[in-house]
Amino acid sequence: MVEKGLASVNDQSQTGTDSNTALDEGADSNLEERLSHHVNGLQQVLTDLTKNTKALTRRYSQILEQINLSEDQSSS
Repeated sequence: MVEKGLASVNDQSQTGTDSNTALDEGADSNLEERLSHHVNGLQQVLTDLTKNTKALTRRYSQILEQINLSEDQSSS
């Protein structure tokens, strides 16, 4: 419907039935492939988030060390 634009009520019911049948057949045939694609994408996102989190944690630790060193030197 999006590709064709707006359709009348009669056209939608006929097109909807045909497209539902085609979607069911297509979805069954490549469901495993689609699932694999999404799982791989999720794994990549989680890997990137983990790398960024580790980098942020290292940077935060460095900042805290600098603050602690500054406080130790100023109290001496």
